[in-house]
Amino acid sequence: MKQTRTQPDIPIVFEDDHLLLIQKPANVLSQEDHTGDPDVVSLCKYYLSRSQKNPFLGLIHRLDRPVGGLMLLAKNPQAANALSQQIRDRTIQKTYWAVTSGAPPQNGVLTHHLQKDRDRNVVEVVAGNQKKGKKAILSFAKMEEANDLNLLSVHLQTGRPHQIRVQLAHKGYPIWGDYKYGKNQPDGRDIALRAVELTFKHPKLNQQMHFELAPPNKEPWRRFSIAQS
Repeated sequence: MKQTRTQPDIPIVFEDDHLLLIQKPANVLSQEDHTGDPDVVSLCKYYLSRSQKNPFLGLIHRLDRPVGGLMLLAKNPQAANALSQQIRDRTIQKTYWAVTSGAPPQNGVLTHHLQKDRDRNVVEVVAGNQKKGKKAILSFAKMEEANDLNLLSVHLQTGRPHQIRVQLAHKGYPIWGDYKYGKNQPDGRDIALRAVELTFKHPKLNQQMHFELAPPNKEPWRRFSIAQS
């Protein structure tokens, strides 16, 4: 697989004149923040700058810092506008895999209202009548159980900060390794949440595009047979 040849290196899943689809490493920011740590947008812009002057790069969606997986960027304003419209229309389909503790049912739909404390960078579930709370909806299906852990396939109907992590933890199914929202979790940023599937319409060719990404061969993913297939 092609790489950006940056520090850290970022695998490139697909690239043409309009799109850049990458495999975001865990513990890399989606975009620049106050920490000054490496971020996807800056690294990918540097990669593009080797072949063009002042490259455009549009951030279509974000992944939380500790989350790895498929992440889509646009290489020109027209593609960015078309893909952003697909996000608003909810026609871009994203699938996440999450390894959780607890005892989730075979499938479910979770609806909460979430409020972000920007000073602490923490999202909390609040009552629906609070003005600052934003409605968050996701659905999940349990794919497999192994050693008191569950492998869930998760689909978002809304895109809120930390949404999957907060909603699952609130129901008693915290994600493995998520020290921010899970109780008795190890203090580490490489949590078991990964963007593994992405379907969208090409902004120029109008063709349906579909990509899948296998989870890494390490703990806790290797405990599940479906993750190794």
